Amino acid sequence: MNAFSKPWFDVPVAHGCLRFATCLLPREHVAQNHAPDPKLFNGLLFDPANPSLQAQAVQKGGRQSAWFVQGPFGSAVLRHYRRGGWVAKISADRYFWQGAQATRSMAEFTMLHEMTRLGLPVPEPLAAGYWRRSLSYRAALVVARIENAAPLAMQLQPENAARVASVLKQFHDANVWHADLNAFNILLDPSGKVWLIDFDRGRFRSMSASLRRRNLLRLRRSLLKVAGSQGDIFWQALSNAYYA
Repeated sequence: MNAFSKPWFDVPVAHGCLRFATCLLPREHVAQNHAPDPKLFNGLLFDPANPSLQAQAVQKGGRQSAWFVQGPFGSAVLRHYRRGGWVAKISADRYFWQGAQATRSMAEFTMLHEMTRLGLPVPEPLAAGYWRRSLSYRAALVVARIENAAPLAMQLQPENAARVASVLKQFHDANVWHADLNAFNILLDPSGKVWLIDFDRGRFRSMSASLRRRNLLRLRRSLLKVAGSQGDIFWQALSNAYYA
């Protein structure tokens, strides 16, 4: 059986595991079932200090834990999982171990792959990793970069409201719950296409009318925070289009 029959392959490392999309391998490599080149597929691809990645910090949104990078996967975004709120004072980047597939990185990689398969506008998952120490672990994820895209927070033109509403409805109809739907996790590219990013803690669940409303109201709070009355006007137009 070919080791690369799945859409990804895992590389065990000391105290952890790295996962890479099979599409990163040359076709002849897959056909001949060769082991991945350890010089290419290793933990250095998750280290923003690695000079070969040419890492540049992503400045908009998040917890200053994401970087634009270049690698064997092309142009991408590297994100280290970081905690927020009061719990970050106890541990900024470590999570309680509950099994490999329950790690933040592996769970999000798998969810992104499934959403890509469904044709939803999300970045392609390229690599994921976790590093365990006793009962805790750290994690990281690499996804394809959506070139020249900008967050919704910077693009509140009235004509974008219906576009965003249509895409959010598309995700909800596919039973996708985004755990942190905010004005920085919705992107628009130069063609006007809307994308959703950052599905940490997201999951597939039956999206009732109540859950849909909660998701939209979370976005409203974010828009109010970043744009005040202009954000609220935009959200009202988005909500009207969503329920039209």
